[in-house]
Formats: sequence, structure tokens, C-alpha cells
Amino acid sequence: MSEQKNTKIVEELQPNSWKHYFRIGMTVFLTVAACITFFFMLYRWSDISKVINTIFTSAQPITIGLVLTYLLMPVKNFVERPVYTWLLTNKVKKKKAKSWSRVIGIIGALVFLFVIVAILIAMMVPALVTSVVGLIESMPAYVESFVAWIEETGIGNSAFATFVGETITNFAGELQNWAKTELLPLAQQYIAQITSGVFSVFKAVLNFLIGIIVVVYVMSIHETLLGQCKKVIYALFPAKKANIVIKTIRKSNDIFGGFIIGKIIDSAIIGAIAYFGCHLLQIPSAFLVAFIIGVTNIIPFFGPFIGAVPSVLLVLIQSPIHGLYLTIFILILQQVDGNIIGPKILGDKTGLASFWVLFSILIAGGLFGFFGMVLGVPVFAVIYYIWQQCIIYRMKNRNLSAKTEDYVKLVYIDEETNELMYTKPSKDVEKVNVKK
Repeated sequence: MSEQKNTKIVEELQPNSWKHYFRIGMTVFLTVAACITFFFMLYRWSDISKVINTIFTSAQPITIGLVLTYLLMPVKNFVERPVYTWLLTNKVKKKKAKSWSRVIGIIGALVFLFVIVAILIAMMVPALVTSVVGLIESMPAYVESFVAWIEETGIGNSAFATFVGETITNFAGELQNWAKTELLPLAQQYIAQITSGVFSVFKAVLNFLIGIIVVVYVMSIHETLLGQCKKVIYALFPAKKANIVIKTIRKSNDIFGGFIIGKIIDSAIIGAIAYFGCHLLQIPSAFLVAFIIGVTNIIPFFGPFIGAVPSVLLVLIQSPIHGLYLTIFILILQQVDGNIIGPKILGDKTGLASFWVLFSILIAGGLFGFFGMVLGVPVFAVIYYIWQQCIIYRMKNRNLSAKTEDYVKLVYIDEETNELMYTKPSKDVEKVNVKK
């Protein structure tokens, strides 16, 4: 009887043992294959990087189209919904009303895009170039008048005034020489290259036009594309995990999209207010100053300071009293933006504390420059949200509280009941833990 039992046990364990050894073999094989692939990529990284750059270059029209679609989708929905409602009220069939409203919504989004591009090209670019060139040409006269103002007002003693005047004169001279010898020739060189490089211009225009086609295509079938993505997620994950993935994607979209679009709108409003304010105060180079303030306002936290410093310096050299006016105006404008305009538009889209906002800007800005400072906050907010949800999921699986405030004054957790304890354990409990 014992021999029969042993043979049965061997027969029962044998298939499992083969599966076990097969899994071990596949794990070893995949590990070795991954190591070989990794070292091969390091050895041939130059060739691989060329292939990656080629792929990214070829995908530029698609990337442009997807980015434009993401930014223009609120405009398309804003136009489409009332048109769809109006068509239904006028007894148009549901299917036809949907298709017609979709077409009108896409046309409205494209018209909005072309209007913005036309305004940027027709108004901003020439005015910006004129302001910069005029500022460079008038720099010596502004410096002389600024030095004369320092000497007339008697700031400090004469030696200090002389020192300040010499320092500013030397700085302005170096700046002007750099602008004439380096900046303007470089700009002219680039302009000549763009003018002569018909192929480059044609390629850029072609990429933009293909991007517009991608916008039209994606907007027309975005429900189908979303449905396909959901189908893939439910095919790869169990229903419970798939629901979590989709919920996370929706929340990430709300955080990222709401922040970017809201920040663009907020910066455009601040730039417009800055232009009209500078115009009313008769501040020199009003358009250039407003442009700097509006663009730098896109950067959270540091944006107002980054934009204020060069703007005030530019105006201060031209007119010290207007420099003072601009300083006061920027302080008032940023208070209005921080307490009224910004909260109304953005709300609490990121859900990040001030420390994490500062952390994300510094890290992303150091790695990726200006675009890192702009996109660092929403990207980190998405990562923070995903990490937070993972922590909450693990805590619930362990039957523990997921509220942070419950752990502020926590001393220990009872190993048997999972109860949160806020007092020191008794000696009996300590003895039991030592025995374990």
C-alpha cells in the first residue's frame, strides 16, 4: 500500500515539477536575452539613436496633429454641443444632426486655430521684432539719460554715482556690441537660411498641413478611437484592474489638460491686461514688456519673477520713473492673478502642495529647460496621483486606513487586529513581540 501511495504521489507531482522547471528555464532565458539586448543597445547606441531620431522626425506631423487635437478639443465641443441641440429641436434626425454638428464643430476649431496663428504672425511678430531692434539701436541714448538721472538725483555720493554710471555704461556697451556682433548677424543668418532653405520651409508647412489633416481625422472619430483603447485595456487586464486604469487615465487627463489649457488662457489674459496697462501708463516698449510678462506667466510659481526682472530692467534703462510704475503695476497684476484670475480659471487642478510644485519646477526645469518648467507641474501631479492611488490600494488590501491624518500621531499598529495605536505598547505586548 505504501508503494502505491508513493507512485501516486510521484505521478501527481511529476507534471507540476515539469511546469516548475519550464518556468525556471524560461525565466533564465528571458533574463539572459534581456541582458544581451541591453548590452547590444549600449554598444550600438549611436545607430539606435539615429533610428529613434528618424522615427520621431517622421512622426512630427502626427505629433503636431495630436497636440493640436488635444488643445482644440474643448473648442470643438463648445461649438458642437449647442449646434447638436439646435438641430434636434428643429426636428433633424439624430444621426444627421450628430454628423452635421460634428462637421461644424471641427470647422469652428480650425477657424479658431487659424485666427490665433494669423494674429500671432500679423501682430505679434512684427511688433516684437520692431521693439527689439528699436531697443538695441536706442540703448546708448537710454543709458546716457539714465546715468544723467543718477547724477542729478544725487543718489549716494558722487563716487557711487560715478561707479554706477561707469558700470551701467560698460554693461550697455557690451550688450550693444554683443547684439550687433552676435545676435543680429546670427538672426540674419537664420533668416537667410530660412529664406534660402525652401525645402525646410516647405517641410515645416507640409508637417503643419498634415497635422491639420490628423486633427480633422482624429476629431471626427475620437469616440471610436477611445472605444478601441478601452477595448485593449479590458483585453489586457481583468475588469477590476482595467477599471482602475481607465479611472487613472481620466483623472490624469483632467489634471494635465485642465492645467495646460487653463494656464494658457490665464497667461493670455494677463498678457492682454499687461499691454493695456502699460499703454495707459505710457511705459516704453509696452508690447515687448506685455509679451514677456504673458509668456513667462505660463511658468508656475517662478513665472512672475522671471518675467518681472527683465521687463523692469528694460524700462528702467529707458525711463527710471516708468520703471517704478511698471514695478508697482506688476506687483498689483500678480496679486490679482494669484488671488482672483488664476483660481477662477485653474482652481485646484493639480492637488499638489506648494513644496511639490517648487520641487517639480526645479527638477523638470533643470532637466528640460523652459518646457520642463511649464510641463513639470502637471506631469508630476499625474505621477503623484498615480502613486497616491497605489498607496491607497495597498492600504485597503491590508485593511488599514488610507487617511494621512490618521498616521500623524501614530505610535504603532497592532499586528493581530490591524488597529492603529496612539499610545505606547504595554510591557506584555513588548514581551510578546520579543518572543515572536
